[in-house]
Amino acid sequence: MNLEEKINGELKAAMKAGDKIRLNTLRSLRAAIIEFAKSGKGEMQEADEQKILNMQAKRRRDAIDLYEKGGRQELADKEAAELEVIQEFLPKQLSEEEIIVVIKSIISQTGAESMKDMGKVMGMAMKELSGKADGNKVQQLVRNLLG
Repeated sequence: MNLEEKINGELKAAMKAGDKIRLNTLRSLRAAIIEFAKSGKGEMQEADEQKILNMQAKRRRDAIDLYEKGGRQELADKEAAELEVIQEFLPKQLSEEEIIVVIKSIISQTGAESMKDMGKVMGMAMKELSGKADGNKVQQLVRNLLG
């Protein structure tokens, strides 16, 4: 069952349950999938599904940060609830310890020693951790390990 079929099934269940936040979130995911289909990039692959989900999750995380900085906690809570719905479709995220193990392995492979080598490490880390870890978190950990 592909992502679109899963979302359509969940959409029907959310309508029956009357869960407005879940319904709106699923509709936005469905809209992103339809937009991809209309873009003419061919058949949607699993990597494309992950990319769409990660992009939608990142939008919610960014919105949460902005709302919290602006003192709008009720809107931040709404975005957090939407993020939880999106994360149901994403693969399990790695813990900080698991991410550090991967980054240390990449650092030893590349021979990185300082912040000058951050680009090499980040490139490989994001290839390996794509969909499994938040990019900002990875960047922060790479900075800590190289700094």
